[in-house]
Amino acid sequence: MSDDVLPAPRELPKRGRPPGRRRFPDRRRFSEHRWFLLVLGAGAVLRVIAMLGYRPALWFPDSYTYVVTALKPRPDLVRPAGYPMFLRLLEPFHDFALVALAQHLLGLGVGVLVYLTARRLGAPAWAATLASVPSLLDAYQIELEHLLVSDTLFTVLVLSAVCLAVRRSVGRRTACGIGLLLAAATLTRTVGLPLVALFAAWLIFKQRGRVAAAGVMIAAAAVPILGYGAWFHATYQRIGIVGANGVFLYAKTMTFADCDVMRPPPDLAVLCDPRPPALRPPAQEYVWAQDSPLVRLPGITFSRGNDALAGRFASLAIRSQPLDYLGSVASELARSFTVGRPVYPDQEIYDHYLFPATPPAPPGRHPATVGAQAAERYQRGPITTRIVEPYAGWIRTYQKGAGLPGAAVLVILLLPPAAACVRRFRPAGTAWVLPWSVAVVLLAMPPAVAEFDYRYVLPAVPAACLAAALAVRKPNFSNIPLNVRI
Repeated sequence: MSDDVLPAPRELPKRGRPPGRRRFPDRRRFSEHRWFLLVLGAGAVLRVIAMLGYRPALWFPDSYTYVVTALKPRPDLVRPAGYPMFLRLLEPFHDFALVALAQHLLGLGVGVLVYLTARRLGAPAWAATLASVPSLLDAYQIELEHLLVSDTLFTVLVLSAVCLAVRRSVGRRTACGIGLLLAAATLTRTVGLPLVALFAAWLIFKQRGRVAAAGVMIAAAAVPILGYGAWFHATYQRIGIVGANGVFLYAKTMTFADCDVMRPPPDLAVLCDPRPPALRPPAQEYVWAQDSPLVRLPGITFSRGNDALAGRFASLAIRSQPLDYLGSVASELARSFTVGRPVYPDQEIYDHYLFPATPPAPPGRHPATVGAQAAERYQRGPITTRIVEPYAGWIRTYQKGAGLPGAAVLVILLLPPAAACVRRFRPAGTAWVLPWSVAVVLLAMPPAVAEFDYRYVLPAVPAACLAAALAVRKPNFSNIPLNVRI
């Protein structure tokens, strides 16, 4: 062959399917995720049944206040305006059924987030699927999504932040996203505020002492929260994002406060209850009941003066009876882990967490009545819940036997630290620590500053389940499926 003659280049095969062959979906991919897809499909069907059975949505006492704030945006003294802004985004459609649909889609998204995050970090498919089951199939979770309350939105925001923070690498952009998600969660429910410090500590630990990512996260969270605080101050001339912290902490301390032990000054003594703690009503009654010492004071319950007075009383009660306070917190927290589901705090509130057999009665309190009128303007029509059979009966029957017991929540919480102890000489990593800590904070904060409520337990469950799945993952990072797709 002559030196100036080059051999013809070999023709490379064209990419794509071979000629004459049809392209089919990768069956192995579906086979790998088939159990999760079945659970996801079942969760979707259950939510469709709930929407068909209860139209357009279900109402909770807080719902009416949210709608008022959505139609007339301004900070509320009791609840931040994050969820009302969510309602306002959907207001042009004038349909609460669309709000319920959006919340059900967010609920399905929670299950998907738990599964994908667990799989990407090396959890076996069975563990990741089981971790998604409570979010997707728990009847009380589905009912909570159908209620016009903030908890589903809050859950998605917090879990999204968790899923970003447990990634193998967290850069400054990711840290910024985490901060914005935590700010949105805090402005949806104030219990999200302590999570900012928790996530900052986690990022410092994850980055081996480097604070850059934590600093970016804190700054990203602070800007929206401080901006909302400035709006709140301009509206009420008060510092904060709500004006009810003192009131709710006072209600909490009334489960144990003994004025004979506290010896309060005269201005605080007006808030004493002479009844022994065992004979007192649940804590919430000291916020809303007409015979509450705080409610009987001049002015609105959440005025600056009343809130400050209530906060001083609560602070004195905790300082004077620290062991009684801790005992009260522990007693309320223990309600999260009961085998059954006893009625608490009262029958009226308890019934709101069940799919009803008859249409709920219209609101009776004046603020709720005003909110109902605003809701009719939002809907541009009646807002009464219509119960449609047989769908409503199906979901009611399902709820009777398909709720996650509190005792199961306790088992899920105990699993990660127990697995860490068993694997002390063969560690599976520390990724479980953050979601586990988030779940503990979300469970402990309401009993510590207000009171236990069943709906406050549900946002902690996905994080706890994710922690449990990560605790049993494969310790060898070479086995992690980085490209898990659905």
